[in-house]
Amino acid sequence: MGQEPGLGEPKPVSNPSPRLFTWDEIWFRTAQGDPHREKWLVIDRKVCDVSQFIRRHPGGSRIINSHIGQDATDAFVAFHMDKRLVRKFFNSLLIGELAPDQPSSEPSKNKLLIEDFREVRAAVEKMGLLKPNTFFFFLLLFHILILDTASWLQHDLGHLSVFKKSEWNHFLHKFVMCHLIGASAKWWTLLHSQHHAKPNCFSKDPDIDVHPFLFALGKKLAVEVSKSVSVEINNLYNGEDYACLHRIPAVVSWCQEAARCPSYKGFSLSSLWQDLAWMLTFYIRFLLIYGSLLEVKSLLAFYLLFRMMESTWFVWVSQMNHIPMDIDYDNNLDWVSTQLHATCNVNQSLFNDWFTGHLNFQIEHHLFPTMPRHNYWKVAPLVKSLCAKHGLKYQCKPLLTAFADILQ
Repeated sequence: MGQEPGLGEPKPVSNPSPRLFTWDEIWFRTAQGDPHREKWLVIDRKVCDVSQFIRRHPGGSRIINSHIGQDATDAFVAFHMDKRLVRKFFNSLLIGELAPDQPSSEPSKNKLLIEDFREVRAAVEKMGLLKPNTFFFFLLLFHILILDTASWLQHDLGHLSVFKKSEWNHFLHKFVMCHLIGASAKWWTLLHSQHHAKPNCFSKDPDIDVHPFLFALGKKLAVEVSKSVSVEINNLYNGEDYACLHRIPAVVSWCQEAARCPSYKGFSLSSLWQDLAWMLTFYIRFLLIYGSLLEVKSLLAFYLLFRMMESTWFVWVSQMNHIPMDIDYDNNLDWVSTQLHATCNVNQSLFNDWFTGHLNFQIEHHLFPTMPRHNYWKVAPLVKSLCAKHGLKYQCKPLLTAFADILQ
């Protein structure tokens, strides 16, 4: 996401007459299951071959892999801040464009919904809702330093929604995530971006990709697992276990990514060492402050206690918008439908805004992932109108109901 360093200079395309493609050809050449399949995707009717670029993508290869053979225009626009800079690198990836008689998106997608959403996004940009209020986030940082809670601000920084320049967001993200929290900023960014690209999609959303190590999420996958493995259904954990064992899935998800995802191995070693160095400052600070006050057992118990409180708060809030929603395989829906099927909101109030870090506006956040959260309430009426026009369910519920729905 954002401004992408280290990609080299774009190469010009010498072919003056672009090759024309049909969607049928794209689907055939990129078919799932074929070990020799092409790695093509479509952005603004341009067909790009990302087979050589995919491992150098700063956002990781998995997020691109999840859009192979699909129109990725809305995902591209949603995740990149400086689009003019990133588009310069298209020339080295272009292999052609869609034929004039082909629709801009797959025929299976809702063309009118796509066009209307892009009009909404244009209105959002014109209204300046993607521009951050720096003073708002300065107050959040002050609030964090007082209360020693940082999850919401690291989320804002990870989405590049605090500063206009990506570099400033990345730097402060490392400070908050690594130094104040003690976790890897790069690890979070790779996995969280993939979650936003394909929320609640089996094998593509790392937030739900904890099968078969722990449990199966979603009725469909649970049924498939119960039929395919020789275990009793009681051995499959449910949503309540997910909420209680929230720390383990994060570790399992990290191990899965490191083992099977080329992008995770592929991002620069310097990023790994930078994150490690930043994280060490957290643990050094923690030991210096509390090590002289507590015995080893008490120190460990205190660490586990505040980690449990912090992660329980964050996981319950972040999953109340997704776990009760549809969990299925990737059905290649348009950007808006993908987000609406997997996301719901929680009623607005001053307490809910504070307690959830404005993730009570999860629908707006997923549609516009780089939008500063102090503007979610402003774009909400536009999103509701769009959903009403196209018959999409805009779910909004009380906070306690949202928590209870996780356990259903």
